[in-house]
Formats: sequence, C-alpha cells, structure tokens
Amino acid sequence: MARVSTLSSSSPLRIFLSAIFLFSAHVFAVSAVLGVDLGTEYIKATLVKPGIPLEIVLTKDSRRKETSAVAFKPSSNRPQKGAYPERVYGSDAMAIAPRFPGDVYPNLKAILGLPAGSAQVREYAERHPALRLEAHKTKGTAAFKSAAAFTEEEEAWLVEELLAMELQSIRANAELLAGTSSSVRSVVITVPPFYTVEEKRALELSAELAGLKVLSLISDGLAVGLNYATSRQFPNVNKGEKAENHIIFDMGAGSTKATVLQMQSRTVKDVGKFNKTIQEVTVLGSGWDRTLGGDALNYLIVDDMIRQFVESPKAQKAGVTLEAVKSHGRTIAKLTKEAERLRHVLSANQNTQASFEGLYDDVDFKYKITRAEFEDMAATHAQRVSVAVNNALTMAGLQIKDLDSVILHGGASRTPFVQKELENVLGGADKIRTNVNSDEAAVFGAGFRAAALSPSFRVKEIKIADGASYPAGMRWNNDEGKPKHQRLWTATSHLGAPAKEVTFNNVQDLSVNFYQLVMDGVEVDTKVFTTKNLTASIEELVEKHKCEKADIKFKVGVRLLTENGEVDVTKAAVECETDEPEKAGIVDGVKNLFGFGKKDKTEGEEDSASASTESSTSTSSTTETSSSASASASAEPKKKQLVQINVDFTLTPTGPASLLPKASIQSLKDRLKSFAASDRTRQLREEALNQLEAYTYKISDILDRESFIAHSTAAERETLQQKKDDASDWLYGDGADATREDFKAKLKELQNIVDPVLKRAEEAEKRPEILKGLQDALDNTKTFVKDIREKIAAYDAFHASASASASASSSIASSSSSSATAPASSVTGDFDDLEDEDPMKVLEKDLGPVPPLYSLEDLKESEDLYTSISTWLELKVAEQEKLGPTDDPVLTVKDLLERREKLDKAGMALAMKGVKNFEKTQAKAKASGSKASGGKKNGKATKAGGEKPAKETTVSDEEMEEMLRKVMADEKAKEEAKAQKESKEEPIKHEEL
Repeated sequence: MARVSTLSSSSPLRIFLSAIFLFSAHVFAVSAVLGVDLGTEYIKATLVKPGIPLEIVLTKDSRRKETSAVAFKPSSNRPQKGAYPERVYGSDAMAIAPRFPGDVYPNLKAILGLPAGSAQVREYAERHPALRLEAHKTKGTAAFKSAAAFTEEEEAWLVEELLAMELQSIRANAELLAGTSSSVRSVVITVPPFYTVEEKRALELSAELAGLKVLSLISDGLAVGLNYATSRQFPNVNKGEKAENHIIFDMGAGSTKATVLQMQSRTVKDVGKFNKTIQEVTVLGSGWDRTLGGDALNYLIVDDMIRQFVESPKAQKAGVTLEAVKSHGRTIAKLTKEAERLRHVLSANQNTQASFEGLYDDVDFKYKITRAEFEDMAATHAQRVSVAVNNALTMAGLQIKDLDSVILHGGASRTPFVQKELENVLGGADKIRTNVNSDEAAVFGAGFRAAALSPSFRVKEIKIADGASYPAGMRWNNDEGKPKHQRLWTATSHLGAPAKEVTFNNVQDLSVNFYQLVMDGVEVDTKVFTTKNLTASIEELVEKHKCEKADIKFKVGVRLLTENGEVDVTKAAVECETDEPEKAGIVDGVKNLFGFGKKDKTEGEEDSASASTESSTSTSSTTETSSSASASASAEPKKKQLVQINVDFTLTPTGPASLLPKASIQSLKDRLKSFAASDRTRQLREEALNQLEAYTYKISDILDRESFIAHSTAAERETLQQKKDDASDWLYGDGADATREDFKAKLKELQNIVDPVLKRAEEAEKRPEILKGLQDALDNTKTFVKDIREKIAAYDAFHASASASASASSSIASSSSSSATAPASSVTGDFDDLEDEDPMKVLEKDLGPVPPLYSLEDLKESEDLYTSISTWLELKVAEQEKLGPTDDPVLTVKDLLERREKLDKAGMALAMKGVKNFEKTQAKAKASGSKASGGKKNGKATKAGGEKPAKETTVSDEEMEEMLRKVMADEKAKEEAKAQKESKEEPIKHEEL
C-alpha cells in the first residue's frame, strides 16, 4: 500500500501504546544488572541492585577477581557415556593444571570466535600442548575434545560453551550477593576494540548459553573512560571551552590497546524551559597489538627456562630434548604457572628464582633470572608498545601535544620497562596518570553502563559514543549484473549514529552483502540484505501512480547498532514524485451525491457537441475573453506529491555464526543444562557424604554424655558403637563411590538408634515444668468455673425470693412513713451496727448480687475440657510413673503442650464471651436510662431531637484478645506478688486494710 509523505506517520494510538510499553518496562524490569570485564587472564564483575550500588562480585574464596579458566576433573573410574565430570573454576582450575593439563582451559578470550586454522589459535595450541584442539564440525571455529573426563563419543566443546560455563559461575556468585529474591539476567560486557563482528557474536552466544541477556557490549577503553567521567566535570563546549583528550593505555594479559577519548560537557534542553549539562565521552580512535601482553612476556620466561633445563647436565645425561619438553603438557603447565609468578616478582625486585622437583623425567631444575636479563629478552616486545599509541593517534588525527593525559589500565602496564617505553614515546612522564584503578576501572564502567541502560535505575547522565574500529561497506550487482561497491563507514565512525540513506537504481529484486574490512584488502561479509517485493513495488508505482521508471528511487536506511556494531537496516522503500490529484469541492461533492454533477460524455454526445460548435457562426467578445482566461488557468503547473511504498526484505547474518542453526544452539543449551543437573546431583551427594561423616564423629561425643548413658541401655550403646565403626570403615572403603541414597540410608540407620535416646533425655528434662503448668491451668479453670456457678446460683436465688416478697413491700413502705416522725436518736441508733460493715455487702442486701456475665451453657465447653484433660492426665501420670529412664515416655511434652493450648484457647474464648455479654448489658442499661429520663437534661425539658447520643465505640476481637492478655498478665503478677507477700507472714497494717 502506498504511503504519501505529507501524512504523519505517528498517531494517538501509537503514542498511547508506546507510553504503556514504557510504563510496563519501568514496572516489570529486572532490578539487578551485571557489568563484566572479560579479561584474558581474569574475569571481574560488578552488581547493581537497589541497595547495592556498583559492588564487586566476590568469588567463593572472597577474591575480587576470578581466574579465567574452567576445568573438567576426571574421576578415578573410566568415563561413562552420558555422565558428566566435576567442574572447577578459576584458581581451583589452574591448581589442577599440572595434574590434568588436558582438561584445563585457560585464557579462552584470545581464541573466541576465531577459525581453528588462524594464527592465534595455532599459537594457543602450541602453548597448551596437552589440549586436544580441533575445528568444530559445523562452525569451523576452535573446539576442544576432553582428554580424560569424557568418552570419545562426546562431541567437542566449543570455546563459546566453555566460556559460558565461566559466565554461569560469575552469575551464580552475583545472585548470591544479590540475595535469594533476586535473579541476574541483564549484563554489559567489555570487549577489546579489535574484536570483529564474528568475535562479538561468539561472545553474545556465550552469554546466551549462560542465560544472560546482553544489554550492550562496550570497548575496554570506553569503559575505563566512562568510569573516569563519573566523578569529574569536563569543559563546557557551549561556553567556548576546549574539550579534553585522553588516551587509555590498557595492557593486559593477552593484548595491548590504546583508545583516544574526547571528554567534554554540553548544555542541552531539559524538561520545560530548563536546561541541563551532560557529560560526553567519545572514542576518536583506537590502536592495538593483539598478542602483546602479560602472557607473551610469560612465554619469554618459559622458553628461557626450557632452554636452560635442556642444556643442564642432568637433563642432557637423561637424554631430554627440547621438543619433548615443549610437547609435555604437565611440564609446560608447571613452567607457565611459575613464569607468571617470576614476572610479577621482577616488577618490584631485581632478581628472583624458582625450583622444580622432578620437572621432567625425574630431573630436578633450579632457575634464576634478573630484571636486566628479562628486559633483554623482552627488547623486541618493548618496541611494540609504541605501535598501539601511535596508531590510535593516527586514527584520531591527533598528536602527542594534543593529549591531556595517558591513563594506565591493565596489570601488565605496571611492568617497569613498559612504563619506560611509554615515557620515551610521550617525551616524559608528565602526561602519564595512574589516577584510576588499573584492575577495576573497566568493570566499574561496564556496571555503570548496565545501570544506565536499565529502566530500574537513574544515574549521572553521560553520553557515550563508541568507535567502529574497522571500515565497513556493501557490495551488490546492478540490474545488468555489474558489480558495485560502496564504503559506508570508516574506522572512526560512531556506533549508534543516525542512519545513512543509500540510493539504488535497481528496479529488480537484489541482494546486498555488507562487509567489514578487518585487514588491508580483506573484506569479511557480515550480513546479507535481500529484497522480496522490489520488482512488484516498482510496477505498482508505474501502473497505479503513473511514475516513470527512470524517476523511481530505491532508498535504504542503514546504521551501526550501539549494542554490538552490527549493521541494521532502518527502512527500505521505493519512491517517486507524481502529480497530486484534483480535489473535488464541497458543492461538486453534493451534486455528485444526488446525481447532478458532471457526467462523462458518451460518444454520441461528444459528436453532437462537436456539430453544434461547428454550426455556430458568431461569438461575443466576452465569450472569447472567458475562453482565453479558462485556457490560461488550465495551463498552470499541478502540485506534486511524493509517493512511497515500503519494500519487504530480509537481513541475514553470514559467517560461522550463521552456520549454527537454532536447533544446534538449543542442543548446546540442553547439554549445559544436563551438566548443571549433574553438578547439582554431585553437590547433593557430597552434602549427604559430609553429613554422614560428621554424624559418625558426633556419635563419639554422644556416647560419653551422662544424659545419654542414663537414658540408654548397655545393649543400645553397644549396638550404636558397632554401627558407627561399620559406617566409618564403609565410608573410606566400599562407600567411596556410593550414591546419595546410600549415604542417607546409613545416616538414617544411625539416627534410628540415637534419636529415641536423645528424645527420652529431652522429655525427662522438660516434662516436670510443663506438667506443673498444665496442672496449675486445670486448677485455675476449676476455681473459675466454680466461682461463676456460685454467682449464678446466688443471683437466681435472690430474684426468686424477691418475687415472693413483692406483696410485703407496701406494708414496709407505710411503716417507713410513720417512722419518719420518730425521734432522731432512735433513727441514728439503727445504723450504729453498720459502721464496720462492707458497703458493697450493704448494697448487695438492698439491690441483690451483681448480674453474672455467663450462663451455665457458656461454661459447658470449659467444664467438658477440664473433665477430659484431668481424666487423661491422671491416667498418663500413673503410667509414666511406672516407667524407667530407659523406657520411651507415654506422657510426652508434645501431648502436654497440645492440651495446655486447648485449655488456654477455651479460657480465652470464655473471657471474650464475658466481655461481649458485659457490652450488651451496658447497652441495655443505657437504653433504659434514656427512656426513664423522658428527654430531660439537668432537670429541664429538652426539645425533641435535642442532643445527639454519644457515639458508641466498638472493639475488634483482636483488640479485645490483646486487652484480655494484658489483664490476665496483670492478674497473674498480682497473684504472684500476693503469694510472695503472704509467704513473708508480716502483720497487715491498718493503712493496707
């Protein structure tokens, strides 16, 4: 369908849906994100989570960085098909390298995504002779066959799979730091600037296999610069200030990189009428040396040690050859590990040494080296340090004088001769800075970037622009089949920049190959752009919109993605300009609606009109003038409009990554899941083993306890000792290869003997106190029920007698009126005996006892419960008294507590019922009082509908229960105080009475 460019492409519905999506992203976004600095030798990670801002993820050994290595630990038995060995990571993996060199995989970053026949992969294989490296059967990239941990039928492990295992380990540590309620899924990973599209895809595949979503990749130098910018304010270019230029010189274990960064601030429009200042960090150029790093320096020492060892008299006597030593995996693993230590020592010392016992063929070896000797060996490597810096400056179009500073990063940058060479290149040490953490600046930058990309966090606004590092372009054939070529981006182009618009003259469907120029003259295809309906769309423009084919343009929008530098096609459309159709007026539209508009003439009508015109012999001048004006109006140029038709297309990756279909990727994920399940099973087995082993040690202590001896028989202790000895012997014998279920069964067998005895001892210790508490509760219940029953009986008796004496009340009234004339002395004498009588008793005689709050029906549940528990307790106490300390109890603490709880609940329910009854009685009394008052207040009549009654307050059951608990606690405290006071047997004072 055609789209006219004058129409707006946005709509209220689209805006509304976009707003909903953004809101949903803010609400449902994952709160924890991860930044990973993927180094050749070490992997570092930072976690960002609410309450945890940019914190380093520690390893299980509480280290701030993890050695980049994974190992398969072969079992003592032959590997079984479908079985998985134990995996170890980091320093634990490197620790077993001398024992299992064929199953330890270090420094995988150097060969990630590279063909098996590349120079870097061949060098890696030479430095790790025990590893069985081969080309993957589908991708053709490097893969490894296990030496001893798997069967031969097991498929080779891709480098991407092995790296995914390391990322899974990092992710597990991050989730441990984040807490059980959080999961880590989103990540930003650092990459060197020399990584090609294929290498970046391999890294993204590793992250996908590890269950991570890559928010973005970021170059090492830009990550360091981003961390540098978080705590600084740069010159504002809007104020005419000059931007700062810095070089990040990063020399790590595997490579050397130099990145030129421009840092500045800019004032931009903010919300409303306000402005804001943002920081900008832009990559201007990069330079690198793929193989110059700490590992290359280590290999210099390794080669020197091998040479001296082979030339030593003992080795020559044993017939040791240079080739034999270099191809021996265990020997090379020992030498490589020691060379790393020696190089670090030489950075701070003038000399050092190493000793090897039985290095090769049972020949011992001692090695000594000085810093001067090491620097002589590294002379050619030192000359390569300046190459990365000079290439970066050349790409950026700058000179040394344009730099504000050179910021050092990476462990190898601390090597003395490296810093000396930098001073020679820069003309002194004035511009060299060590004001960033050379180990962690990149990972903090990656973590900051992850937080900035996540909708869950707000961070300092820093705009970044990464560089393409490699030129890129496209190739295609025109309609005549002639090859075409166009360069679209240079090495200094920025990722995420606005899309470029490319115009094609093709009118037939075509395919376009996008490529990356990785070396001089070497173009590596990255994606294929293929149209699906270009031919049909052009035909539609010609037939429907009357476009000329020569005027039709096919335009494609292309850009480099910020996330990974991949080519992205933003649009594909054909377009042409055509006359805009006349728009009918409102009057013409109404006429046409009712059939009075202009009609197309038929052939007969056209002939009749022509004859009429020819027979006409005279015309007025006004008619001629009108005709002339009409002709002039029709000659005016018509308006043009741009008509566009979107073209359907596909954009398909090429290269080794495209050779791995989705089914194969899913197969890789399933294999890693199976490996993880095996790890979990092994972990549970080890936990069961440890529990059994710990329990056997615990039994030795239990057998010596006095309480255990008192509540167990000699036969039980003898059986337990025998079972414990048997389990210990089994653990270190036949049980070495037992399953988790076997360990649990052995543990259960021991617990079945120990637990009953411990239960007896525990019951004997706790029972007396809990029993007394239940008996006291029963006594209190009995007393309470008895008291209520007496009050109910007294109340009923009083009202029964009151009705019988109703007739005598009138005579009592008359006698009282006659007694009113009696002498005052006689009246006074009648009350002489009431001086010491309780006033409440006097009122009770006149008005009767207080109405009870309970009925006999209310007491039934408590009485029944008291009877049943008392009967049960009497029976169980008698049975328990007949048992000895080694018998299992019949009166258990659990049963006592259950019945005490039932009794307490019944008492609480009865108390709450009494409070409810009291509220009802109070309400009735209030209502009766209102009727008796007759609407009078203070002796005066009030108007109808006078004062409003006070608002009644209601109390919830929960509040009432809490109040009752407090009342019961106060009463208990009073009773205890009273009992304590009575125990002192002090005379009661008059004031207290």
